[in-house]
Amino acid sequence: MTENLKRAVTMADIARLANVSKPTVSRALSNSPLVNEKTRNHVLSVAAEQGYAVNRNAQKLRHKRTNTIAVSMDFRSHHENHISDPFMFDLLAGVSEALGDHNQDLLLCAPNHNDAAAFRQILNERGADGFIILGQGHRESMLKDFARTGAPIVVWGAAAEDANYCVVGSDNFRGGQLVGEYFLEQGRRHFLFVGDTSFREMHLRQEGLRSAIEAAPYDTLFDDIELREFSYNAAYDAAIRYLDVIESRPDAIFAWNDTAAMAFISALRDAGVDVPGDVSVVGYNDIPAAQYFSPPITTIRQDTHQAGRVLAAKLLRIVDGETPKSALIRTELIRRDS
Repeated sequence: MTENLKRAVTMADIARLANVSKPTVSRALSNSPLVNEKTRNHVLSVAAEQGYAVNRNAQKLRHKRTNTIAVSMDFRSHHENHISDPFMFDLLAGVSEALGDHNQDLLLCAPNHNDAAAFRQILNERGADGFIILGQGHRESMLKDFARTGAPIVVWGAAAEDANYCVVGSDNFRGGQLVGEYFLEQGRRHFLFVGDTSFREMHLRQEGLRSAIEAAPYDTLFDDIELREFSYNAAYDAAIRYLDVIESRPDAIFAWNDTAAMAFISALRDAGVDVPGDVSVVGYNDIPAAQYFSPPITTIRQDTHQAGRVLAAKLLRIVDGETPKSALIRTELIRRDS
């Protein structure tokens, strides 16, 4: 039986075979900038040939870091913790990819572990180095309290003036403006906003829409529908009820997300209303299905890959003791056929 089969390969073995020092092997395996690329690749090649695996738990103890980031999704804003908006999972994928690029593990918090006490316990037990919060929802007060403890957090959402934590999000107000300007280009006069404006992001989208149509050179009408559930079925049912009672049908509908836009288009179609001939409909988020729906949906794009990179980078700076500012990512109108 060979020596390699008798015992596990050690870092000292890798150093001897690669003809470098043991500290150089350690730095190469941890992707340290103190090791040049040629040496790093050589050490990694030797380690792979020998089947050497890094003991990440021991590495974490040495560095006094868990190299794990906890991610909390806004489950409580959704009926029975069922998140129906695909955008949130696209955003989660963007965060996961970005954390992977930084050699960080991801810990997804369960729905019942989404409060300050549970977060503090995760930190105290060294389950994670910090938190990325995907969706403020109605948790702003809790997040402010948690941030006051000095906990490293970054939040996907819309920053309030008194926010004491770092926020990354799209320019929701500008998104609403872009939609309003688009509707005015189509000569629309009667506008409907669909969404729960008790959420800061949706309120800003509505305000952006209002600000744009106030510049119209003709008289306009503005309605809104407040929805407390975010599913396709809830939006479709709301659309049917609305169409049954209104006296004057809107000719421009701005929905809080693409799923709701699809639901309203379906309800309009079932009522014999042509989209976009009679009514223009715009969504938000540009989920993958938006371009394949019939008709393809005009929407506001939020770049989930850019969002993931910015969220991860901001949080890791906070973990390192820095105080980064809140940031806005690109917001753009994607013109399609709805």
